[in-house]
Amino acid sequence: MTMKHRVVVAGCGGMANTWVDYAKGRADTEIVGLVDIKEEFARAMAERKELTCPTFTDIKEAIEATGANMVFDVTIPASHYTIGTTALALGCHVFGEKPLAESMSDCNDIVRLSESTGQTHAVMQNRRFDPRIRAYRNLIADGTIGKPGFVGADFFLGAHFGGFRDAMESPLLLDMAIHTFDQARFIAGANPVSVYCHESNPPGSWYAGNAMAICIYEMSDGSVFNYRGSWCAEGAPTSWEAAWRVTGERGTAIWDGHGEPYAEIVAAGDQTGKFIREYERIEVQSVEMKSTFHHGCLDDMFDALEDGRKPETDCSDNIYSMAMVLAALESAKTGKKVLIADFMQGASR
Repeated sequence: MTMKHRVVVAGCGGMANTWVDYAKGRADTEIVGLVDIKEEFARAMAERKELTCPTFTDIKEAIEATGANMVFDVTIPASHYTIGTTALALGCHVFGEKPLAESMSDCNDIVRLSESTGQTHAVMQNRRFDPRIRAYRNLIADGTIGKPGFVGADFFLGAHFGGFRDAMESPLLLDMAIHTFDQARFIAGANPVSVYCHESNPPGSWYAGNAMAICIYEMSDGSVFNYRGSWCAEGAPTSWEAAWRVTGERGTAIWDGHGEPYAEIVAAGDQTGKFIREYERIEVQSVEMKSTFHHGCLDDMFDALEDGRKPETDCSDNIYSMAMVLAALESAKTGKKVLIADFMQGASR
């Protein structure tokens, strides 16, 4: 059987295991090369996964030697721009781990190159592919609570990673907040208009950089998104999915990130004169998904190629989630509100 998708995997660290296992499970996909700056890592991956493909230290050489038409970019964030642009220019589709790139100008370049070459570049945003967040979005999109005016996410965890995160300048915003920001766009069905952000490093923090941030975003649907987060918050942790509250004209939708979402809306009947009205609880309608998280996102990327459409997390969409991160950092640095469109355009080369 001739394989349609000839994949080179760039980056053979721990996260690559998920991507390689997924590819091995597809009948239409063959891994034709493994790339890592330390070739022994690539060889170890080949041995561990019983792959007979060649190994490389250079992405261009790997693509040209193998005739690959797709690259899985599972490298460190600093390499995403080089891997992505090289692969796109050589005629490969790129499916990669977040972030899209490390700067707004680099993100813009990748989007332009994807458009000009006609090759897909999609980003792993695995937290979208969760039946609970899908149900939560549907609850809001169906008008259950009326038009939303406020979206709030709390993210408080005491994460003792050790290693590079402990030394980062803005570990929470740079490494983690992209997930919650992308979730906010997904839940609201809206894009960011502006942001004001204050970040700090609270007492007791074991991070060198700022591990706490509060952000206020104006969104394109007129709502406000408020993010409150800390990676050095000991006790009473939230879910890694964050704890969500969306308030609308008729009620509020809640998802704590652990269980199932629900809404409370103003109960039917005459409540004239009541100081606090009575509410009716609305349970969520579950969403059936064939696969979830990483596998769900990868399924959508591959299905999009078959369907001739852009994946849900195509770079042309994901760039707005990246803009939320990078504009928040700019706001925190300058102490001023940042207009997202101007920020994105100003970063164009």
